[in-house]
Amino acid sequence: MNHQDTKTPRSQDKEQPMQPIPPEADAIARQIVDAAFTVHKTLGPGLLEGVYEVCLAHELKKRGLSVAQQQILPVVYDNIRLDAGLRLEMLVNEQVIIELKAVERLLPVHKAQVLTYLKLTGHRLGLLINFNVPLIKDGIERNAL
Repeated sequence: MNHQDTKTPRSQDKEQPMQPIPPEADAIARQIVDAAFTVHKTLGPGLLEGVYEVCLAHELKKRGLSVAQQQILPVVYDNIRLDAGLRLEMLVNEQVIIELKAVERLLPVHKAQVLTYLKLTGHRLGLLINFNVPLIKDGIERNAL
């Protein structure tokens, strides 16, 4: 038996087609983006990430959204929930994850962080927002599973 005999043919893969993001989550994401624009217009770039987190949370709550901040995200390993030091920066209406940055530029590791959080939580939509940009539209990335 050679190595190729052990591979599963693609036609037998059991990947499910990606389901669309629920409309409610999309609507929440639009409100988050709008709130990020408001915060960035008011504060501009150059502040610490924590400042943007507090202000964005305030802006989202003003809009009637539920915001959980710095939630511990356990990792399940060997059927045990372990605290590996992961924290969700923000979870809005228990549907959309927000990861904030205030960096020169977003890196692939930042996107990987959001995708990992989506996988670990089962949530479908996450926004990666970098406030350290001249135009906030250039600092927002939408990630979906």
